[in-house]
Amino acid sequence: MGSRLVNIGFGNSVVSRRVIAIISPNAAPVKRLRDDARDEKRLIDATQGRRTRSVLITDSNHVILSSIQSETLAQRFNPEGALSMRGLDE
Repeated sequence: MGSRLVNIGFGNSVVSRRVIAIISPNAAPVKRLRDDARDEKRLIDATQGRRTRSVLITDSNHVILSSIQSETLAQRFNPEGALSMRGLDE
């Protein structure tokens, strides 16, 4: 599988195969994860000052903030949609 760039908002892109998780930013553990990444210089803020709507975790342990909804980003990473994710919601 080749590398593919995925738009995460405002002209910012990530290499799809490097992202291991796309999560909602609202839970307390995610806020701690974001704070830890900031302290350790692993945080990348791609929100352009907008509200954070999703958090991406990479295989290099970087944390990327995006102002695009997690569901929208998941569709961009997986254009086939829910069909190829069958069984994960069951």
